[in-house]
Amino acid sequence: MSISIIIGGIVVAYLLGSIPTAVWVGKLFYRIDVREHGSGNAGATNTFRVLGVKAGIPVLLFDIIKGWLAVQVSFCVQPYLLLSNDDYISFQLALGIASLLGHIFPIYVGFRGGKGVATLLGLVIAVHPWSALVAIIIFLISLFSTKYVSLSSMIAGLSFPVLIIVVFETTTISLVIFSMVIAVLLLFTHQKNIERLLAREESKAKLKVRLRKSTRPDAMELDS
Repeated sequence: MSISIIIGGIVVAYLLGSIPTAVWVGKLFYRIDVREHGSGNAGATNTFRVLGVKAGIPVLLFDIIKGWLAVQVSFCVQPYLLLSNDDYISFQLALGIASLLGHIFPIYVGFRGGKGVATLLGLVIAVHPWSALVAIIIFLISLFSTKYVSLSSMIAGLSFPVLIIVVFETTTISLVIFSMVIAVLLLFTHQKNIERLLAREESKAKLKVRLRKSTRPDAMELDS
């Protein structure tokens, strides 16, 4: 019974993560598939780039929320599982990872999704909110200093295991391993960005909305 509940929870988390917010918003309100423009990713950053702020903000928020919601599935099934604290955290991480995989490989739109940074943030907020808060501050400081969204995402991601292990002295093995895997995963998913950064070809974020001649007058250029 416990195994079936765990598997069912993971499936629900994956389906939540698979909700292709950027694709559905683009097609429903703009008749555009964001994956066919900009960086080709179905994420918040490319939505900002292709469709603008009005579309980008709700996509960003929902992508964060769906990662958070996936972890909350654990509260619904905990009474039936009776897990120890460490096992419970491990189960939460499994749910979050399932939602992250859903965002990257969404079943609803041909398994072509985004990089999952926003959904990952929602996951971390649910599992360890204090480290998430510090990572957000690090991201913002880096973004306003360098203007690179991709670089700032990687720096924040690399800071996560440091925060978990050194700052907050977490002893839950699964969370420690997860933090290190996430740091490596972010580097892996940003390989092209790293190449452009090294070649000094990476686009910088325009932190102010700038009107420009485009099919979307409110479009704001960002890159990751």
